[in-house]
Amino acid sequence: MGEKAVARKPSKFKGVSEEVEEILEANMDQAPARRRAREAFKEVQLSIDHCLFKLPCDGVKMTESYEVNSRGIARKLVSSGYGVFAMDYPGFGLSEGLHGYIPSFDILVDDVIEHYSKIKENPEVCSLPKFLFGQSMGGAVALKVHLKQPNVWDGAILVAPMCKIADDMVPPWLLTQILIGVAKFLPKQKLVPQKDLAEMAFRDLNNREKTAYNVIAYKHKPRLRTAVGLLKTTQEIECRLEEVSLPLLILHGEADVVTDPSVSKALYKKASSSDKKLNLYKDAYHSLLEGEPDEMIARVFLDIISWLDEHCIKTTAC
Repeated sequence: MGEKAVARKPSKFKGVSEEVEEILEANMDQAPARRRAREAFKEVQLSIDHCLFKLPCDGVKMTESYEVNSRGIARKLVSSGYGVFAMDYPGFGLSEGLHGYIPSFDILVDDVIEHYSKIKENPEVCSLPKFLFGQSMGGAVALKVHLKQPNVWDGAILVAPMCKIADDMVPPWLLTQILIGVAKFLPKQKLVPQKDLAEMAFRDLNNREKTAYNVIAYKHKPRLRTAVGLLKTTQEIECRLEEVSLPLLILHGEADVVTDPSVSKALYKKASSSDKKLNLYKDAYHSLLEGEPDEMIARVFLDIISWLDEHCIKTTAC
């Protein structure tokens, strides 16, 4: 009998063992698989050549309970003197739940409110100014939290908030109606057409290539109920912009084709808050904090931290 040679397929990641590769190739539908992947790949993730991971972290206390992208953003804010409390939504990151599945946006928002209500009871932070921070879908969640708790937060920072999904990202009207109907019977199915989000959201090519290192991110077609819930949530927010009353910093790339920057302009115009600011960034894509050239990322963070510094002084003075 002749000998057979079995060749290992090329690794996506330099220096990663075959054992780790097998962990990364596993089905990530449930949280235990995502946690194993995160733990096995953690050191590789945190060593990637990205400006958010080059910050000194001496004296900075960090937890491991959320996705690597959130960790990089949190590290930047913490290094500027702010406490950051992040969470993975149910079904995302390291949280329990079917990967990428949101059965109800209202329940998700209630979970967020409950989570941060407990944090605000901590004696170390209960007397400090408190700000919502959300990007993309997180921006929609932050606005929903505010609409349910109009007098609880001292301000909100919204980065490319998903107040409206760009028209080019939404399937044609007839197909959308069909998918809405099918979602009632097959809510967990991955049937919604979607373009390459990394290509559309990340302008800098080097940073775009690094999206592969976020190994627990949901990268499939959206599940039907999740997509329908997102669409309905953004439609609701678009109709309630006048009710937004807290201090606002809105940041959006002018070349964003994932979330519509025109609705950020409408939010700025219609929000009833007397303290609001809109920053638009020429040529910038959707992922302002991870996907732009380093100089743009630094500029956006400078704008965020300057706004926070100013509003912490205002809040403390009051």
